[in-house]
Formats: sequence, C-alpha cells, structure tokens
Amino acid sequence: MKITQTRDALQNFIGGTWVPSDTDRYEDVPNPATGEVLGRVPLSTREEVDAAVEAARCAFPMWSQTPVVDRTRIMFRFQQLLLEHQHELAERITQENGKNMSEAHAEVMRAIEMVEFAAGMTPLMKGETLPNIARDIDCEMLRFPLGVVAGIAPFNFPLMVPMWMYPIAITAGNTFVLKPSERTPLSTVLAVELLKKAGLPDGVFNVVNGAHEVVNGLLEHPDVQAVSFVGSQPVAEHVYKTASAHGKRVQALAGAKNHHLVMADTDLARAAKTIASSAFGCAGERCMAASVVVVVEDAADTLVQHLLHEANQLKLGNGVEPGVDLGPVIRDSHRQKIHSYIQTGLAEGAALVRDGREDAAQHDKGFFTGPTIFDRAEAQMAIVREEIFAPFLSIVRVHDFEAGLDVIKQSPYGNGACIYTNSGKRARDFAHRVEAGMVGVNVGVPAPMGFFAFTGWKKSFYGDLHANGSDGIEFFTKKKTITTRWFDDGDTNIGSQQTFVK
Repeated sequence: MKITQTRDALQNFIGGTWVPSDTDRYEDVPNPATGEVLGRVPLSTREEVDAAVEAARCAFPMWSQTPVVDRTRIMFRFQQLLLEHQHELAERITQENGKNMSEAHAEVMRAIEMVEFAAGMTPLMKGETLPNIARDIDCEMLRFPLGVVAGIAPFNFPLMVPMWMYPIAITAGNTFVLKPSERTPLSTVLAVELLKKAGLPDGVFNVVNGAHEVVNGLLEHPDVQAVSFVGSQPVAEHVYKTASAHGKRVQALAGAKNHHLVMADTDLARAAKTIASSAFGCAGERCMAASVVVVVEDAADTLVQHLLHEANQLKLGNGVEPGVDLGPVIRDSHRQKIHSYIQTGLAEGAALVRDGREDAAQHDKGFFTGPTIFDRAEAQMAIVREEIFAPFLSIVRVHDFEAGLDVIKQSPYGNGACIYTNSGKRARDFAHRVEAGMVGVNVGVPAPMGFFAFTGWKKSFYGDLHANGSDGIEFFTKKKTITTRWFDDGDTNIGSQQTFVK
C-alpha cells in the first residue's frame, strides 16, 4: 500500500477524508538517526479540533447503534491488515522514532494484541440481570458508549500507545479523535489507511495533528466525553486537572522512574543482562525502562562490572541497519538534556562508570547518545528522583532488602518495580509491599499484556480507571440500570412495589 504525506505537509483526517490544515505553523519531523526531514506536521487550530469533534459527533448515533458484532468484524479485518503490513509499519516506526527494527516489530505486535483484545468486545459489552429482586420486579444493567472520546499520544510508541485507546473505544461504540505526537505522526497515517480499508465508517475515527492548542481544544471541548493520555508527568497532571474540570472522564498515564532491586542470591550476570536490556532498549525512552538499580552491597561491585560489560557490547547506530542494538534519542534537544543530567550526577557526587557522551561523539549525524551508568547514587539525587527518559542508569547501594524497599518508597513515581532473587518468600514480600503498580520478579519489563490493566501508581497515573483490560472497557462505557414491573390488565395490586421502595 502506497502511503503519501511523507516529506510533505501532513494533513488531518476528518470525517473520512484527508484535509489540509489551515494553519501557517509547521514543525519538521526528522529521522532521529540521520536528521533527514521525513515530513512537516501542522500545528492545527482549535477550529480544526471543532471540525473533527463535529464529525465524530455526527457519526456517533449511527455507529453506537451498529451491532457490536458488526463493529468487532471491522476489528478482525483491521487486525489482518496490520499483520499483512507489519514490516511496513515497523519501518515507519524506526524512521520516525529511531528504535531498531526488532523493537519496532515488537511494538507492532503489541499494537496488534490490543486490536485482538478489542475484537473480543461482544461478550465484554454484556450487562447484568437479576430477575425478581422484589416480587414481580426485575432489574438489569446495560452498558453504553459515552459518545465522542479523545486520545493524546506520546512519541515513544507511535503505533502501540494510540491502540491502547481507540480500538477499545470505537469497538465499544464510541467515536474518536486522536492527536498523535507531533514528533512521531507518520505511523498514524498508515494506521488510518488500514482502518479505512477495513471498512470503518467515515467520522468514527478522526486525526488532528498539532501541539498545545489541539490538546487544550480537546480537553475543553464540551462534546468530548472522555480523554485518554500518555506522556510526561507535568503534562499528565495538566491534562487530568483541565479535562476533569470540564466534566470529562480522564485516564492520564504519566512519567516513571522504575527501580530494580537486586539481591545477592540471584545470578548476577543474568540479572545484569536483563537490566541492561530494560534500561537501554528503545534508547531508554519507555515508561517501563529500568532507571534505578538498587543493589545490596554484597553484590554491588560484581553487578556493576556485569552491567558495564553489557553496556559496552551494545552497538549504537541507525535502527534500520542489521545488528544495531541502540538507536538515537528523539531530538537533539533531548540529547542535550541527557548530557546535562550527566553533569548533574557528577555535581551531586555520584560515580560516573560509563559516559554515554563518548559514544555520541562518534556520530556526526543523528541524535545519538550511548548508555550512561552512575554508581553510588543516593535516593535524594536528581538523577535518581527525576525522569530522564534515556539510556541512563543510576545505581544505589543498600545494606539489605528492607533498605532497598525504603529507597523505592521515596520515589514520587510508581509505575513499575522489579526484584531479582532466588527466594520465593522475598519475591512475594516484594510484590506485596513495593509501592508500584506493575511488578516484575526476575523480569526486566513488567508491562502486562493488553488484556490486563496498565496499573501505574503515585505520580505515574492520574485518574481512577487505567488503560487496557477490563479498566479500559469500564473507562469507555457507561452503565444504565433498569428496574421493570409488568401488570396484567386490571391488576391494581401494588403491594410488592410498596415493599420494594424503602
């Protein structure tokens, strides 16, 4: 399938049609590995948000009344098309995001996983019935879509994260407006074309490219009933406060600083390999990446040497090239931010074991920085507390398990936490006591499959219902409870009704 809108100005997708933006403001979309401009993304206006929401509003009555079995059949066709175009999708992800092809293919498969979950919507939309709750009185709960809902996506998983949102939402009967990341908007173009080919009716799914003005337009629009967001903590907090103040449901998945606790009884070489993959995979630009290693002192020196060895084995380069382990970060401005955190770590007194700036100096094109490792960091240091979103690992040494739990407790974030141990009891204690919503035991990236909720805690999540799984169904639907009584002609006996009404 030939996809246009690369190297040229992207358009918005409104009411089933690609529409040029009216804006005079655009941003380049460079390939992070080469700096080559892939396209120009419009910073669309509020009027264009209004047009997309209106298209979705007009499509809602027809779509919400479409039988759920018919809606799921479109998802089945969409899933098949995604499989057929998975390599093309992976190439697009690598071009605009920078991750290597293996990581991009993995993202495509996780996106497909969400479509497969949504394709099972028919039983998930079932309500509940209890006959004879009082004499001759029946009660039932029915589930309905909300109306027009919106999604605001991040740059780091440009295909997968939007599919945490819209497959569930539209298969449940809602209509949708997506704002892709202005940094990685190109994967969405291909996804739209595949949705159209799958037979999705016009207006059910709409795309408005842009930045702050589009975000605020969706958060404040009176016809948008719910907003799903994934991104940094400050923006997540703004999205939650603003959208909820305008009467909307909100799920805002925020930043992270994931801690991995390493005990002396584990295989340290194996743990280091797992941690390095978690910390440096996708250039560390994922909310489940290992950011801080908390290691008991008896194992610390050996673990640090293993981590250094693993980091030194990683090949840095353009993700389309065979054998590349670590691609670039998203923009040069982000690379400079990472390098400033290295200076911060040195100023705070942590020991720099590996300096990723030295790898960056070997690449004259693209936004590369290599794995950075700090040892002997402390829980209150900025490099331990603040989200850097990079191939950047800080090591905190502790005396024992309890001290390790205390370090993790001090983090303002609570997305994920992992432990490496051969003790089942210690692993169980950790899983039950650690203050994080997703836990790994000898697992480096404890991101659940799409049929489980993505359960961040603390400042890693704002809202009540999480993304994915049964929470996702609850978030994108509302309930109606119906109490019914029928009379025979001439029956005037209401005694049971009087008994029922307290």
